[in-house]
Amino acid sequence: MKNIFRFLLRAKTAVVIIVLLLIVQAYCDLALPSYTSDLLNVGLQQGGIEDAVPETIRADRLKTLELFMTDADASQAEAAYGSADSKGIRTLDQDADREALNHLLLLPESAVYQMQNAEGGDAILAQMEQAFDAGMLSRADIQNQLQEKISQMENLTDDFLEQVAVEYVSSEYEAQGADVEHIRNQYLWKVGGKMLAMAAVMAVVAVLTGYIASVVSAGIGRDLRKQLFSKVMGFTSAEIEKFSTASLITRCTNDIQQVQMLIVMLLRMVTYAPILAVAGVIKVIQTGSSMSWIIVAAVIALGICIAVLFAVAYPKFKMMQALVDKLNLVSREILSGVMPIRAFRRQAYEENRFDHANTELMHTQLFTQRTMTFMMPVMMLIMNGVSVLIVWVGGHGVDQGTIQVGDLTAFITYSMVIIMSFLMLSMISIMLPRAGVAADRIQEVLDTPVSLQDAKVTKDAEMGEVQGKLSFHDVSFSYPGADDPVLAHIDFTAEPGKTTAIIGSTGCGKSTLLHLIPRFYDVTEGSITLDDVDIREISQKKLRSVIGYVPQKGKLFSGTIESNLKYGGEDITDEDMTSAARIAQATEFIEEKTDGFQSSVAQNGSNVSGGQRQRLAIARAIAKHPKIFLFDDSFSALDYKTDAALRAALARETGSAAVIIVAQRISTILHADQILVMDEGRIVGKGTHTELLQNCDTYMEIARGQLSEAEIARDLKGVQ
Repeated sequence: MKNIFRFLLRAKTAVVIIVLLLIVQAYCDLALPSYTSDLLNVGLQQGGIEDAVPETIRADRLKTLELFMTDADASQAEAAYGSADSKGIRTLDQDADREALNHLLLLPESAVYQMQNAEGGDAILAQMEQAFDAGMLSRADIQNQLQEKISQMENLTDDFLEQVAVEYVSSEYEAQGADVEHIRNQYLWKVGGKMLAMAAVMAVVAVLTGYIASVVSAGIGRDLRKQLFSKVMGFTSAEIEKFSTASLITRCTNDIQQVQMLIVMLLRMVTYAPILAVAGVIKVIQTGSSMSWIIVAAVIALGICIAVLFAVAYPKFKMMQALVDKLNLVSREILSGVMPIRAFRRQAYEENRFDHANTELMHTQLFTQRTMTFMMPVMMLIMNGVSVLIVWVGGHGVDQGTIQVGDLTAFITYSMVIIMSFLMLSMISIMLPRAGVAADRIQEVLDTPVSLQDAKVTKDAEMGEVQGKLSFHDVSFSYPGADDPVLAHIDFTAEPGKTTAIIGSTGCGKSTLLHLIPRFYDVTEGSITLDDVDIREISQKKLRSVIGYVPQKGKLFSGTIESNLKYGGEDITDEDMTSAARIAQATEFIEEKTDGFQSSVAQNGSNVSGGQRQRLAIARAIAKHPKIFLFDDSFSALDYKTDAALRAALARETGSAAVIIVAQRISTILHADQILVMDEGRIVGKGTHTELLQNCDTYMEIARGQLSEAEIARDLKGVQ
C-alpha cells in the first residue's frame, strides 16, 4: 500500500484540494440529520418555537413567571425585556443572553403552564400574586414549594421541561393574537432552505471531487506507463529475462490499470469514509445520547471484519497477479507458435496447458471473490442489527421522555453514516489488496537498477566526427550467472571502408560478439574501442547513432514500408529511403505493390516473405548512413543471386563504413577483407578466404561442408 501512497504524492496539491472539498461535503452531509431533527422537534412538535424564550410577553405574565424565580433571576428577566407598550406587551432585547434566559425561564414556564391547565390553577396563581404583593409570601417560599413538587415527580427531564415551556410560549403568542401557524411555516421554510442549500453544495463538491480525482488518476496512470516503459526500454536482456516479457506487459497494462482505478476510489470514497466516520462519531457524542455504546460496538465489529478480510485475501491477490503473468506467458507462446503447434499436431496439449493456467487463475479469483462477497452480508447484518438496537433502546427513551423523536432520528442517521463509511471501505477492500500488489510490482520494475549505464562523464564532445574504427582488446564475456565465458580473449580491428566477416559453428559466440558492440551487454574483461575511445566512455545514444544493426530475424513494425525504412531517424529523406531500398535489392518488390512505399506492413512484417523482410531490415540500416554496419546473419533468407547483388551494391555505396558480417555461408563472406573464424568462443583463425583455406583447419572443415573439392582446389591454386 505504501507504493500507492507514493504514487499519490505526485499529485499532492490536487489531493489536498480533494481532502478540503471532502471536508466541506462531510460537513454538509452531517448537517442534514441535525436539520431533520430540528424539523421534527422544533418545526412540527414545537410549532417553530426553538426554545423557552418568548420574543414578546405580556407584562403581567412576566410578573407571574418571576414569582417562581430567585431575586437574581427575576432581575435578569426584567432587564432582558424592555418597557411595556400601550398593549402591555414587553419585547425581548436583542442583546440579551438567550441561553441564560432559556435556562432560567424553563422551570417557571413549565410550572405556570401546568398550573394554568390544572383545575383552579388560575385562581391559585392569582392568590399567590396577591400574597406576594402583600408580603405574605416570599420568593424563597415559592421556590421551596416548587422544589418539593419536583422531587415528587418521576422522569422529569430537561427535554420534558422544554416541551412544556415551549407549549407555554405558544399559548402566550396565541394570547397576544400572533399567527402561530405562520411562525411554524416560517421556521420550516428557513430550515428547509438551509437543507436545500447544503444539498446543492454537496452536489457541486461531489462533481468537483469526482472530476479532480479522475484527472489525478488518469495523470498518474499516464506518468506510470511512461516511466515504466522508459525504464523497460533501458533494460538489458538480463533485466528483461528476470521479469519475463509477459510479466512486463502485464505490469505496463493491467497493473497500472488496477492502480489507476483504485486511486479514483481512494480519492473519492476511501478518503471520504474516515472523514465522515470521525465527524459522525463527534456528532453522536454531541447529541449527548446514552446510546453511544452501540456505535462503539458496531465500529469494533466492523474493524475486526475488515482486518480478517485483509489477512485472508491479500496473499491470494499477490498469487493472482503472478497467475495473470503465467496466463499471459502461455497465451503469448501459443499464439506466436500456432504454425509449429499445428505442424506437430500439439493443439490438444497446448489447449490443456492453457486450460490448466486458466483454471488455476479462476480458482484463485473465485476464492478472493467469495471472501469479498462474504463481507457484504456481514456488514449489512451489523448495520441492520445496529438499526434495530437503536430503535429498541431509543423507543424506550422516547416513551420515558428522555429522548425526542427528532433526536432519535438524527442518532439513527448518524449511526448509518458511520456504518456506511465502513461499508464504503469494505467495498474498496475488494480492490485494495489487488491494487496494492499491482503497485508493488510496478515499483519493483522502477526500482530495478539497469546494469548498463552511461559514464558520469562521457567523451562524446571530444570525439568529433566518428570515423568508424572498431577494435576489440583481449575481450572476454560471460552471461550473468554463467560459470564459463561465452567469449575469451577476442582481439581484432574492423577498419573503416573494409569488411570484417565472422564465421563459425552454431553457438560459438558470433552473435554475442556482435551484441557487445552496441552495448547490449558490457564486456566482462578487456575493452572495445571506437576511434580509440572505450565505448563505455561514449553515451549509448552517441554510440548507437553511428551503428546500423540488422538482427538475425528482421524485425519490422506495424505501419508502412516508408515508416519502417525511416525508422532510423527523422532526418532520413525520401532520397535516402529510395537509395537504401535500391542497395538492399528491395525496390523491385516494393514497386510491384499498389501503394509502393506507402504499402502497409503488419505486426512483425507477417504480410511479407522472409526474404523481403530481411531486405527491408537491411535497407532500414542503410538509410541512416551509419559509420559501422553490423549484419547478424542477415543474408540467410536471400537467394545466391540477390545476396551477391546486395553485397556488391553495399560495397559500392558504403565504402567509407566499417562492415561486420556474421554469416553461416562462406559464399556470403568470400570477398571479405578480413574473416574471423570462431570456435567455442575464441578466434582460431584470422585472414582472407584463401589464407584461411591454407592455414586454418576449422575454416577448411567449414569450407568442405559448403564448397566442392573443385572450388576449394581452385581457391588454393589461386593462393599458390
